[in-house]
Formats: sequence, structure tokens, C-alpha cells
Amino acid sequence: MKIIHFSDTHLGFSELSYINEENINQREADFYHSFSQVIDSIIEIKPDFVIHTGDFFHRPNPTNRAITFAVEEMKRIEELNIPFILIAGNHSTPKMASSTPILKLFNSLKNVYPVYNQKFEKIEFENINFYCLPHINDELRISSEITNLEDSIDKNKKSVMMMHTSVGKNYLMEEFGEWVYPKEKEYIFEKMDYVALGHWHKFASVKKYKNVFYAGSTERTSRNDKNSQKGFVIVDIEDELKVEFKEIEIRKFYKLELDALNLEEELNNLKEMDFNSALIDLHIKNLTIKDSFSQEELEEFFDTALHIYIKREYEESEKENVEIESISIKEFFIEYLSEKLEEDDFKRLKEKSLGLFEEVENGIN
Repeated sequence: MKIIHFSDTHLGFSELSYINEENINQREADFYHSFSQVIDSIIEIKPDFVIHTGDFFHRPNPTNRAITFAVEEMKRIEELNIPFILIAGNHSTPKMASSTPILKLFNSLKNVYPVYNQKFEKIEFENINFYCLPHINDELRISSEITNLEDSIDKNKKSVMMMHTSVGKNYLMEEFGEWVYPKEKEYIFEKMDYVALGHWHKFASVKKYKNVFYAGSTERTSRNDKNSQKGFVIVDIEDELKVEFKEIEIRKFYKLELDALNLEEELNNLKEMDFNSALIDLHIKNLTIKDSFSQEELEEFFDTALHIYIKREYEESEKENVEIESISIKEFFIEYLSEKLEEDDFKRLKEKSLGLFEEVENGIN
């Protein structure tokens, strides 16, 4: 019995201010491209089941574009007649009880089983059951829902447990609303053939259990996630458990550390590297106030990259004389707006904000 497990696709995520030829935020488009790669693999592999362990969308109220893209891709799976079970994560669970959960839109699709009502649900098939625990805002209810899950276990069938949580504090994402699975209930894992986890954005095996795995996200939502591979998991539970991670292609991300004392030479050594369309995290150390390397000059050197994040670290003796070590306040604020707002609001407030910054700069001049 073959299962494809993927997670944390965060459809609708956008950052930076780059718009592609289709007039879509480039980073948002990257997340769509990653998702489509997984769907392509599902069509090729034709597993018995597909499961998604949370944060399908990046927000509980995604844009029309994100919703339209998701439905079109889900219909590609629907045509295969493969059951697709997905649970809500903290990003796609509304905080207000009066709000309609976004995953409810998939109820109309054949062979798609969304679990989003902040309670345990069991999805049953002839030879296997899926024990689904979506994100729950009320932590006081979590224990009772886990008890409901345990009481419903059928030992005569294969069992897959699906959750969007941290199994131990090492897998926390430092996000609002996340929760840690209670340690005293971990013995339930041993009653399962496979425990499919979402929330942690790196593919990982929870080491003290041979059957507990995070699929990881399908794209990077943070610069802290620059070194991890992205993809999905192929799980075989027919006889003994077999778990195989399959990598997909995502935008390249380079972490570079340069010394200002020898910056020109170190930059020359990088000229042969291919930074085309990449994201670059550049750390320049040992700077002094006399150094004249501007943001514009560095961006010109990496002109083929999509974006360059620059962190400046000054010599110890110079630090007290430096007030700002990174990007300008204006650039930082615009990036903040792009992360927090939907596209229409971002465009409107970006234009207004740039105008205000210009007024301030002219006033200072």
C-alpha cells in the first residue's frame, strides 16, 4: 500500500516586491510551481492514497488566485480517483469561530476528504483508517480529542495518524497558535503503522520512533530554512514500513559570508558562480564606517539574482557608531507589507508608503 505524504504548501504565500511576466508576485508563483511538481509526481506514481498534513494555504482567507489555483490542481488528482485526505494547519484555521474554514471548499470534490472542524475525525477505507487531528485553537480540547482518537483505533486495519503539531519543542516554528503534542500520549504512535506530521518545514524523522515523520514544506517561507531540501514522502506500509523522500526543484538559495577587509578580491572569486534567479543571504563582516560598499553596488554585482539580503557586521570598535546595519527602513517596511498583506492591499499601501517616505526625505533635505 503506497501513500504520498506532503505538507505545508502555503499556497498564496508572497514576499519581496518582484512581479513576474504573468503579473504575479514571483515568490507566490514559486509556491505554485512547487505544488504543481508534487501533483505531477502523484500522477506519475499513482499511489493508493495521498495525504497532506496542514497549512495547505498560507492564510485562512487566501486570495482568489490561490483558491483558483488550488482547485484546478486538486481536480488533476480527482481525475485519478485516488483518495486525498488533508487536515487543517494553524495557518489555514480561522481564529474566529464564526469564520468558514477555507478547506470546506474541497467538500464538493470527489475522493477528497478535508478535515478542518478542530476535532478528531477518522476517515475509513476497506483496509486502512486515517486518524486525523487537525489544528485546534483551544488547547484545552486537544487532550480530549486525542483520547477520542485513541478510543477509535481499529487493530484489524492499517493505521495512519495525521497531525499538524510539534512532537517535542525541537520542532516548534515559533508561530502564534502552534502547540506541542503531549509527551504522555506519544505511546499512541506505537499503535500506528505510520504517523504523518506537518508544521515543521524540514523533512525529518522523529528519531525515537521509526514510524513518525515530518514531510517538510514544499518551499522556503523563511531565510532560516535555506539549507533544507524540499519535496514529498513516499510511504509503503504493505509489509514493513518504507519511507523515501523525493526532492523537488525550488529556487536556489545561497548563504555567503564575505570579509570587508578583502571584499573586492572575495567578490571576484564569486564571478564564476551562477546566481541567476537565486536568493542570496549575504553577510559582510569586519566593516568600518569608512567602507563605501553601498547597497546599489552589491546589488549590481549580483544583478542576475532575484534578491539579495544583506547583513552588515561592523568591527567591534565601530559598532557603537553604527545605528543601522542592514537594509534601509523604507525597504524593510515595504518587505514587511508584502509579507503581511494580500496583493491588492499591498499595492495600495506600498504606493502610499513610498509617497510618505519621499515627503519625509524631501523634508529632511
